[in-house]
Amino acid sequence: MKNKDEKIELSKKALHEYRWIVFLNFFRKRLVFFGFIITVLLALTALLAPVLAPHDIYEIDVANKLKAPSVLHYFGTDNLGRDILSRTMFGIRISMTVGFSTAAVTLVLGLLLGIAAGYIDFLDNLIMRICEGLVAIPPILMAIALVAALGASVQNVIIALSVVYIPTVARVARASTLSVKSLTYIEAEKAVGASPLHIIMRHIIPNIISPVIVQVTYIFASSIIIEAALSFLGAGVPQPAPSLGNMLYEAKNYIFNAWWMTILPGIFMVLTVLGLNLFGDGLRDILDPMSN
Repeated sequence: MKNKDEKIELSKKALHEYRWIVFLNFFRKRLVFFGFIITVLLALTALLAPVLAPHDIYEIDVANKLKAPSVLHYFGTDNLGRDILSRTMFGIRISMTVGFSTAAVTLVLGLLLGIAAGYIDFLDNLIMRICEGLVAIPPILMAIALVAALGASVQNVIIALSVVYIPTVARVARASTLSVKSLTYIEAEKAVGASPLHIIMRHIIPNIISPVIVQVTYIFASSIIIEAALSFLGAGVPQPAPSLGNMLYEAKNYIFNAWWMTILPGIFMVLTVLGLNLFGDGLRDILDPMSN
């Protein structure tokens, strides 16, 4: 028994040392570091948008509509004379809010459902059949249907996207739970009378959280894309609140004679998704070393 405990401790120590080495190498990878910097800068822009924005995002100045970039308006104005830079900053704020909120809700609810399905046998079929039915529907179609039923607003977009992505997280959590549940030391815990709650909190969650968090980072990025698509289609964030999606929708009619309306929201949309995906790859290397 003593030798077995020593082997377990050595294995844990080796895994800890490996993760520490991967963590130290995290910032040496240029693409991962680039993604981290982009994500941090965009998050700061979203948080400080009320302070950084040079103009009121709702101020209409018809006399200066469709003005090219200038000293007064660094990235020009839109078809109503509103400052594009200011509206883009607040658009990033809304996009990051939707993405983060969706990721947080899917992490909590998806984790709970996945653990319940993986640990409690009689709930497995019920939860997984519902999840499979939801996953079978394309995310954008499901999101459009839910927002159409609930009404267009930031809160309803978050609810719709959470419903879309909870099954994905639940399936990952279930698979990981089944893997951990079958380990010998879990059976030993049950044999000595450990409660299911103790096993779940002490052993299941710590061992399955890594792949779930990695999955959630990609959901963060995907949520921003779908939110933009919904807003572009008129089913997302309603006007006059700025969103990267509805800004691009407004710009499509002026793409040839006011190109600046498209450039800035489009660039920030690409950078946001790129930064999150690169950062997610780095988190995968740290949190899920078996994937390397």
